[in-house]
Amino acid sequence: MNASGGGNAPSSSDTPQASPQGNQKLWGGRFAEGTDALVEAFTESVSFDQRLWRQDIAGSSAHARMLAKVGVLSGADADAIVAGLAAIHAEIEAGRFVWQQTLEDVHMNIEAALTARIGDAGKRLHTGRSRNDQVATDLRLYVRDAIDELVEVIGALATALLDLAEREADSIMPGFTHLQIAQPVSFGHHLLAWREQILRDRARLLDARKRTNVLPLGSAALAGTVYPLDRHFVAAQLGFDAISENSLDAVSDRDFAIEFVAACALLMVHLSRWSEELILWSSPMFGFVKLPDRFCTGSSIMPQKKNPDVPELVRGKSGRVIGDLNALLVLMKAQPLAYNRDNQEDKLPLFDAHDTVNACLHVFTAMMPSLEVQRAACRAAAAKGFSTATDLADYLVRKGLAFRDAHHACGSAVAYALERQCDLAELSLDELQRFSALIEADVFAHITLEASLAARQTYGGTAPTQVRAAIARARAAG
Repeated sequence: MNASGGGNAPSSSDTPQASPQGNQKLWGGRFAEGTDALVEAFTESVSFDQRLWRQDIAGSSAHARMLAKVGVLSGADADAIVAGLAAIHAEIEAGRFVWQQTLEDVHMNIEAALTARIGDAGKRLHTGRSRNDQVATDLRLYVRDAIDELVEVIGALATALLDLAEREADSIMPGFTHLQIAQPVSFGHHLLAWREQILRDRARLLDARKRTNVLPLGSAALAGTVYPLDRHFVAAQLGFDAISENSLDAVSDRDFAIEFVAACALLMVHLSRWSEELILWSSPMFGFVKLPDRFCTGSSIMPQKKNPDVPELVRGKSGRVIGDLNALLVLMKAQPLAYNRDNQEDKLPLFDAHDTVNACLHVFTAMMPSLEVQRAACRAAAAKGFSTATDLADYLVRKGLAFRDAHHACGSAVAYALERQCDLAELSLDELQRFSALIEADVFAHITLEASLAARQTYGGTAPTQVRAAIARARAAG
């Protein structure tokens, strides 16, 4: 993305024309020779920043209306500009607009097309602004739109998880720590844990939106402008909540883009963790879930294979978005104020992060409703690894034994059961009583998987009643 290093644009009567040497750049009055073709190809950004065209046209239309409001432009010129921009909007949307590399970027392409369409009035549009504050405005509008888009699809994914959690509220699976069987949990409870992560991601994006929604237009190149601009009017036209306080900061700030990509990177970390679990769970070694065939692929050589390519790709793409964040941080770390051409390089990682997260969210949202939970396999796995040992310890605590003593007794019981290759619940009462005289016949009502699950009645716990209560709260909150 190019930006002029100079100040405010002159009025149309003073606009410099192309040099006798044939330089047709809109900024070329000071140059004695045209841009080298190699440099032109190296410095162009229209090949990727053209996707900002909607934001650029919206910003330019608001700027033109404001210039007419404060008397810098005539009403007729402003009307011609707005109508011309609307026509260009329709042309781009229909795929008929021809983007020109020689015009460098999206801004110059649209301005040149406008001037060709409406004449001198088009040359007056850039009065009181620079490409520096123009691109900063376009980017903020883009990030704001991207946040709104991602927030919507996160909402759809959160609903899909809620529906699946409700369906699996009573399904028992092993909960893990260190990837070792820890305690039995509701499968629905696990899905609600995923949902909490994605809801925090949504909250981070919405919080970042507040800092994004600040208008930089009117800062011009770096120092403000001599024209009596009504920046609050432009802010209202474009839906900004506030205007920037410092012109130097406004044109050089990319915090909002970094913050957006940081939120995207963390979101992808969450999706990557889910993907890792789905990859493990769909393996025959676990057999907890079946992924829909339409979300998997086969092997070119092994006919029996059903590969979880979608979660694998999501896991892989998380590194891509983390890389986008790193690229932006390194890009900005050594830049002096104000604008520098380095910032042309902020678009590709920003766009890539947005596109990648959007695609991953959509594919997860489509896949979740068809996830088949293999309840019998999940329950059988939860019955292994002494997942109710803590319940036995809690049983002894309720009988009056100190927790540390109960912990030791249960550990001894586990070691005994390991020697006999059976679970705690498969030991006889006499065998269990070897480890504590407090153990009575009612112990077996406390160390089954169902009893273990039902006992976790704390708010936010894994008991099916608590899972359903959490789902009800979520649905009531909308």
